Amino acid sequence: QVHLVESGGGWGQPGGSLRLSCAASGITFSAFHMGWYRRAPGKQRDLVATISVGGGTSYADSVKGRFTISRDNSKNMVFLHMNSLRSEDTAVYYCKALHLFSTYWGQGTQVIVSS
Repeated sequence: QVHLVESGGGWGQPGGSLRLSCAASGITFSAFHMGWYRRAPGKQRDLVATISVGGGTSYADSVKGRFTISRDNSKNMVFLHMNSLRSEDTAVYYCKALHLFSTYWGQGTQVIVSS
């Protein structure tokens, strides 16, 4: 059974930092491309960042230079380091695992950026 469990969400101040974590189980983690997505209130779920099996990364324009995605295959975890937070980063953040035709999602973790 596959589980993706996000953690680390919560409240952050504008200009501040948060780190999200996603722990995976039930998959061969190192074989999966991983990603972070987010759904802001009233909006669709959008891509935030991805990291490939080989470690290559990509980012949405809105988070480039502020967010960093990383993975630790020894721990079956992927991280999202969020710096210089903005109010528009407020959203539910989801972890995604992708391999060929298999896609798995976590339940999400809420991030609220407010002073």
